[in-house]
Parts: sequence; structure tokens; C-alpha cells
Amino acid sequence: MKRVDFGGNLVIVGFGSIGQGVLPLILRHFGLDGSRITILSASAAGREEALRFGASFRQETLDRGNYRAILEPLLKAGDFLLNLSVTVASCALVALCREKGVLYLDTCIEPWAEGYTDPDLPPALRSNYALREDILTLRDGRDAPTALVAHGANPGLVSHFIKQALLDIARDVGHPTSPPINREGWAGLMQGLGVRVVHVAERDTQFSASRVKAADEFVNTWSIEGFVGEGCQPAELGWGSHEKTLPPEGRRHDEGNNAAIYLMRPGAGTRVRSWTPLEGSFHGFLITHNESISTADYYTVQDGEQVLFRPTVHYAYHPCDDAILSLHELAGKNWTIQSSQRLMMDEIDGGIDELGVLLMGHAKGVYWYGSRLSVGEARSLCPCNNATSLQVAISVLAGMMWVAEHPRAGLVEPEDVDFAYILDIARPYLGPVVGVYADWTPLQGRARLFPEDLDETDPWQFRNFRVV
Repeated sequence: MKRVDFGGNLVIVGFGSIGQGVLPLILRHFGLDGSRITILSASAAGREEALRFGASFRQETLDRGNYRAILEPLLKAGDFLLNLSVTVASCALVALCREKGVLYLDTCIEPWAEGYTDPDLPPALRSNYALREDILTLRDGRDAPTALVAHGANPGLVSHFIKQALLDIARDVGHPTSPPINREGWAGLMQGLGVRVVHVAERDTQFSASRVKAADEFVNTWSIEGFVGEGCQPAELGWGSHEKTLPPEGRRHDEGNNAAIYLMRPGAGTRVRSWTPLEGSFHGFLITHNESISTADYYTVQDGEQVLFRPTVHYAYHPCDDAILSLHELAGKNWTIQSSQRLMMDEIDGGIDELGVLLMGHAKGVYWYGSRLSVGEARSLCPCNNATSLQVAISVLAGMMWVAEHPRAGLVEPEDVDFAYILDIARPYLGPVVGVYADWTPLQGRARLFPEDLDETDPWQFRNFRVV
């Protein structure tokens, strides 16, 4: 069991399902006890667990006006700030940590609260593309404390799955290779293998037979506020060089590298076709995620300003069945969240989270690589977790360990981190980790009862994945 002996103090901002799930892992692997951990949470939920593990717990809500006054007395050079909150701006916290000489990790790039739903902000500025562009301004080449952004399960762990999947495909088509040593090498490998589309393809089947969703209740297996927030952002996807036509409601950005587009509709109201080995074909939600943009950017091959290759990348998410009902009700209420919210944990009776990456267009068709973690195994591996939370929590822990061992790397994204290091730590907590080939395409088995606007000459066009 790998362990990193960390000498500073740890401040955790946010203590929902992921914070509560990762705390036992931190105590197990990170070389500090509860007396050096301070937890700040907007909610009192989790207080008993924090105190049981010996951590200090303070119910505090951070905002633009108070975050410095609250955090500065708690942080000194060499400490670690773990941001697991919703609507506490990542840019502000990274800048503070840089000033104080503090290490940093978050699971997604967050805005302040108004950044998700402010009607005065155009969709382009409420996008993950814009949030990423803002935080990348802090990557200025200076020697600085490490800040690893967007390193949960997805975004995060899936970036390392992609690299392992590429090496597997290379091996299986008769062109084994050592792991490339830089971004150009990885992008060239993906291009050379013919991968044109990458989905983060996830199907959550966890359920409670004894307590089903009630009317006016939002139920989910991980952060409800986080899911609703990202679901109400515009749908976003990395936009591949092979794509022929922009979707009718598709828009390009005016700034940045143009690796991604957005749609003039929310991700929680946009569905795509995808595939996982156990579920088979399914309709998933095209929820915006940072990896859709960072992956497309990372694997771009250019000659000067000309893009020679870029994959189309996006999330295809089928949450648990009660969350599906919750989203349907949410949309019917014009995206106003239900008055009651319930995070499923102890009441879950069974099911798995089948989370992986689906690489498409190469010589062997499609290849899914990822985790099949059951709720029962998750509970046996680490307390305070279900299958979904543990997939996130173990990636958070592995990222923290990498940061502690690389304390002067400046601002980094998951693609910049050693994939083998993360996977070695994560695998024992992920249940079966498998790679499966298939001949699936988004055209397969499509009904001919009604005419469809398909491109049958190229199955990998986004128009074939989109559910209209």
C-alpha cells in the first residue's frame, strides 16, 4: 500500500459525499492524522464523521467577500488546500494558494455561484471552456506551488484511462509502444491509431428498492448541487477535425484555442448515443465536463496554426434511474431544482457504476476501458462510500499524493500527470478494471420506422451520435 508522508496541515473546503468518502483514504495513505485537518463546509452534514476521525469541522460558507479572511489564517507555506466545494471559484483559491505557498487540488474548475445560472452571462461565459481559459492564465511558467485542477473521476481519472487504452490498442493492432514522454507523442499516437471520437461513457445502475424517488425530490448518487449546476450549463464537446458540419445550435468560441464548441441548450437536456460493455447501447446526457475540452486540446496535432488532427470528445452519462426521473422533473420545472434533495448512500441496495472511456474509429472498432465498481465492493474497500463516490475519492487521493511528491510543478491538468502513478494507486479501489472491444457504431440497429438525418458514409460524425 503506497503512502506519502505529508508534513503540513490540510484544509478541506466542502464536505459532501466526496469529502466524506475521501477522508478515510487520506488518513490511510497520506501520512497525517485528524488533528492536522480542518474542514470548512456550508452544510452541517458530515460533522459527526469529521469529528469521529479527529478532524476540526467549521460550518462556513465561502464567497467573494469572505474567502480570504476565512482561509488565510488557516494556511501557511507547505500546507494543502483540497477544494471539494461547489460554487467557490477555483481561480480565486489557486491564486491565494500561490501567494501563500500552499499546494492545491480540486475535482472541477468552479465559478462563484452566479457563474452557473446568471441570466446576464451569455452561454459562452457560463461554459467550462471559459472557466478553463481563465484558470490557464495562471500557467505562466514561473516556479510555483503545484495546483492540480479538475482531478476527480471525470474529469481526472478518465484522462489516465485514455492513455492506458491507447497503449492497449497499439499493442493489440501489432504496434506496441512505450508510453510517449510528452503531449506531442501522445497526440501522435492517438492520430496514428485512427481514434476519432472519445466518450466518457458511464452507466450508473445503483438503486434503492426500499426508498424510491418521491415527487418534488432530486435523488442522485453524488453531489446534487454539483450535478444540477453542470447540467444547467451549456452542453459542450471537444470538436474533432473530422467533423463535417456544426450542429444547428452549435457555437464556436471567440477566444482561446477553439478546441471545443458549445450548444445553445443545457447538457441535462441534450442526449447522445453511447455504449458500455455491460449496458450495451444507451442514451446518455451530454453533460459539460472539463475533460471534454482538455482532452481534445491535449491530443491536437498542429502544423503552425493548422489543425491536422483533433478528436471529438464528450461525456455520455446515464445516471442512476432515480436521477433520470429527477432530471425529467427538473426540466419540466424549467430547471428550478426540487424543494427536496437526497443523496443516496446507506439506502442503496445494489448496482454498479460502470465508468470508462470509449475510443472509437481505430482498426479494432471501439474499445471501452474502465472500472466496474459495485456498491458492495465499494463499501468493503472504504467506509462512507458508494460506487460513484469511491471512483472520485480514490482519484482525489492519488492526485493529492502526486502533488505532494511534485510540489513545484505550478498549475497542471490531469493530462500533465503520470498516468501510471495514478492508476497504480487507484486500481485496488476500482473493482474490476477491464478493456473490451466491440463493433458498435452509433448507426447500429437504428430503427427505419422514421427517416433520420444520418451520415452513413462516416459513422463517427457527431450528427450520428446526437439524439434528436
